[in-house]
Amino acid sequence: MKTTEIKPQNRTATPAPTARLNFAKAAPKVFRAVIGLDAAAREGLDPTLVELVQIRSSHLNHCAYCLHMHTTDARKAGESEERLHMVAVWQEAAHFFTEKEQAALALTDAVTRIADAGVPDAVYNQAAAHFDDEELAQLLALILTINTWNRIALATAKRAGTDER
Repeated sequence: MKTTEIKPQNRTATPAPTARLNFAKAAPKVFRAVIGLDAAAREGLDPTLVELVQIRSSHLNHCAYCLHMHTTDARKAGESEERLHMVAVWQEAAHFFTEKEQAALALTDAVTRIADAGVPDAVYNQAAAHFDDEELAQLLALILTINTWNRIALATAKRAGTDER
């Protein structure tokens, strides 16, 4: 049997710039406001659900910095490796997640990809069936916040594994 050598992907094809804006330093009021929004959005939500939403949005936005940060946080909070691996394919692995988590992940997908099809009524109604109005507003705020963090990290070329909190 012939063995085929597997070559690693060329990860240096587009190196990240070495000197991009330090957002926190350049816009401290805005940065603190986003931190405040993040803290307010989490209030009243299950911490496990918070991490799942942040992980899913980071997957969709291809934000390695935030994905690394939130999978690390989820592990520290006791989340299983099995479920962490399934977040990226949650629709095909729905049985790993509660109906409430599935509703939150579906809403995360729709809001994160809002330019594709808006937020379909079926997705919104599924979330509304599992969250009361206050929780739903918190969940929406959380999704908006992680999308903001993803964009800040991507625009400023944050490097995965360098959690600066």
